[in-house]
This record gives sequence, C-alpha cells and structure tokens, in this order.
Amino acid sequence: MRVKADNEVQRWDTCGQAWIGVLRHVWSAGEAGLEDGGPIIEGPPLLFEVASLSWEDPILREYGDHARIVRRAQERTRHAVRGRYWPRLHDLEGNDQIRWVVDLLRARPWTTSAWISLTIPGEPAEGLPSLTALSFRIRGYRLIMTAMFRSQDVHRGYLTYIPLREVQIQVADDLGLPAGPLRLFVDVPHVHVADAERVAAVLTALPAPNAA
Repeated sequence: MRVKADNEVQRWDTCGQAWIGVLRHVWSAGEAGLEDGGPIIEGPPLLFEVASLSWEDPILREYGDHARIVRRAQERTRHAVRGRYWPRLHDLEGNDQIRWVVDLLRARPWTTSAWISLTIPGEPAEGLPSLTALSFRIRGYRLIMTAMFRSQDVHRGYLTYIPLREVQIQVADDLGLPAGPLRLFVDVPHVHVADAERVAAVLTALPAPNAA
C-alpha cells in the first residue's frame, strides 16, 4: 500500500512495493540525463518511507535480480562480510560512527544531533559514495533512521535498502528499542537507459492500482 502524506513523504508497507513505486516515479516524471556510467532517465528528488524490508519479499523474489538477491542474502549470514559501507560507518578516519550514535542517543534520547556523514572532505569524486549521510532519532519510543543518497540507480536500489535496515536494527537493538520505518531521501533517482527495457517490463507486469 502506498500513502502520500501532506508533507510529500511517500510511504510503502514493503520493500518490493517501495521499489516499484520509486521505479514508477522515475519512469513517469524522469527526463533524459547523463551520469558517469552513461545516459540515464533522471527523476525528481524523492523522500519515502518503508515499514518492512526483507530478502524474502515476494515482489523482489519474482521481479528482482534473483542471483544478486540470493548472493546478498547469503553474504549477510557470514560474519566475515561486513558490507560495502562498513568502513565508513565503523572506522572512518579511526572513528566508529555507529558507536558514537548509540552513545549519544543513550545519553540524550531527545536529540536531533545523531547525524553522521559517510563522506570525507576533499576525497576524489570517483570515490564519493552514493550514500552520503545517516540520521537517527528516537520518536514515539521507536528508532527512526533516514538515509540520504546524493544519487542512486533505483533499478536495483533494494540491494542497498535492506542492508540499511540491518544497520537501523543494529542501533535499535543496542538501545533496547524497536525499529520504526526506514526513511530514504534520494536527490537524483535514476535508471540507466541500458536497463530501460527491463524496467518497462517490470512496470507492465505490475501496473499502478488506478491504471486502466
């Protein structure tokens, strides 16, 4: 189910529903653009929330990249695999940022300062991560996390969303709190033109509820 609030935050129940909604957002409102990897369809900035995220999501299992989903899900069960962003979260210039967030929220649960950056001033543009910042806050006795992306290829965005949920749950567990929805902001959501045919096939198979 998708709900659009007055403040323009779009909300979905599941990761699969969010994936289709974001794809449809880019497909319907996107314009021709260019990215380092080649021509893209570039959509307007997007802010959205997802309530439930799982590798077992039926939409992802049916229409996602099965091989990548299986590989990522298997990797997450191995303690040696820490994930792409682990160094920037836990050892950015010697700082464990996740531990800092937990300590801050434990001491000041009302704070809005539990915000960490994944970028390093002056680093080469080629090394700049797509995920640039994470914000954590406690509201309604739940841990809310917001992930900020400077840009994202949303064709396979779910491969990032589910690991981010795991980060949120890790912090929530350390604080003894349940995790609320995962909120994401993507400044430049896009689809590579090379993937346009595959995206069109998925959206055709899963039309919008109000489509004729």
